[in-house]
Amino acid sequence: MLSAAHSPVMTAEVVKALAPSEGSILVDATFGRGGHTRALFKHLGPKGRIYAMDRDPEACAIARDWAEGESRLTVIQAPFSKLSDELIRAGIAGQVSGIVLDLGVSSPQLDNAERGFSFMRDGPLDMRMDPSQGIPVQDWLAGVSEEDLISVLRRLGEERYARRIARAIVNARNETPLTTTGELSSLVNACVPTREPGKHPATRTFQALRLFINQELAELDAVLPQALDMLEPGGRLVIISFHSLEDRRVKRFFQDAAKCDPFPPDLPIRAKEISPVILRPSRPQRPSEGEISDNPRARSAILRWAQKSPSRQI
Repeated sequence: MLSAAHSPVMTAEVVKALAPSEGSILVDATFGRGGHTRALFKHLGPKGRIYAMDRDPEACAIARDWAEGESRLTVIQAPFSKLSDELIRAGIAGQVSGIVLDLGVSSPQLDNAERGFSFMRDGPLDMRMDPSQGIPVQDWLAGVSEEDLISVLRRLGEERYARRIARAIVNARNETPLTTTGELSSLVNACVPTREPGKHPATRTFQALRLFINQELAELDAVLPQALDMLEPGGRLVIISFHSLEDRRVKRFFQDAAKCDPFPPDLPIRAKEISPVILRPSRPQRPSEGEISDNPRARSAILRWAQKSPSRQI
């Protein structure tokens, strides 16, 4: 059974962008709690299939429970940087009608204090998408140099008070280890002299640490070309991002993929060999005011989608 506690973002827009038919093969590469998958299944017939992918074992456990009664659903536990490997193994490379990526942390992850993602709930300072992989944030903070910490806060959190926060973290850990989200949130709150409207002072620090510990931008850079490779000609890729670091990467990737290969115009090359990888990408879409009112976490979402060129074989 799917959890009713999670509200997927921009579901109607995702379905419209993917435009599934009854026999579509779709990939939800960030299954979460299955909100987008559930909406997409309404448009599939008996021969349609959805491959649900997530690196979070809790999400995959929920998906597997659902798959026991749904033969059209296949569950894959892996980071989406392994998309090509997994879909090649499944035998559907180049046959996928549509792929959706809903980036970042999910509401269930934020709401579970034990996962350590939220500055609003006190819990272990962890933040790993897959708790069986890598090290928790508290272990990394215990040994990182002040300069490296400043770099992460600036680069991944765009935090203007990075030096002040990093120094406070290093000073605090010299007295006693930082082990909870509440401790870190309180420390950052005391360091930030100005407030951004509607944003908690620890937002940027928590974002930076989460992005770093999960290598989320590297994951995104890895999956974008793979996703186009896995699509059939005319297939569609839909991506929802939640901050400028992600969205800039998606925008730039789509812009580059929409350019023709730079061959001299007089070369005897067939049109399909010089056509762009994708057709012109969509304009960025934002959630409706009604959705933001119902689900405030949707307010920063940006959806972009693109269609693989119908004549393009990668």
